[in-house]
Amino acid sequence: MFTEEEFNNLVNTYMDTVFRLALNYVQCNHTADDITQNVFIKLYRSNKDFESEDHIRNWLIRVTINECKKMLISPWRKIVSIEEYMETISFPTPEHSDLFYAVMSLPKKYRVVIYLHYYEGYSTEEISKLLGIPSATVRTQLKRGREILKSDLEDSHV
Repeated sequence: MFTEEEFNNLVNTYMDTVFRLALNYVQCNHTADDITQNVFIKLYRSNKDFESEDHIRNWLIRVTINECKKMLISPWRKIVSIEEYMETISFPTPEHSDLFYAVMSLPKKYRVVIYLHYYEGYSTEEISKLLGIPSATVRTQLKRGREILKSDLEDSHV
């Protein structure tokens, strides 16, 4: 069990990570908010003894992925287009906007591994454990995702 201060520190430290992963997974701002809230409620109620900060971070990511999967099969899920969501956020440069749109338009299997690798800094072995897939599959998905991104970004600048 966490003290209030410990829990607040964990929320402040990991809220963005959990939200961004959920957003990458479900592509809906409101759903990602709900998932983030559910993940931290589970953390608060958890009686698990965490061994380290990395253990907590990995647990949060695993629970976030599980919550995303549950949400995606929910009959109450509302689908909002990525274009609709793009209108609600601003980017410092057009390149940032192009990259965000390109990553978000990738199929989920590529989008999630690219997010975990490049934005969260996980190795292919760590992603493999988090997602429960072989590390060779993670490497293949990263390679294919990068190829799609490169093609999409080159096409948009031609």
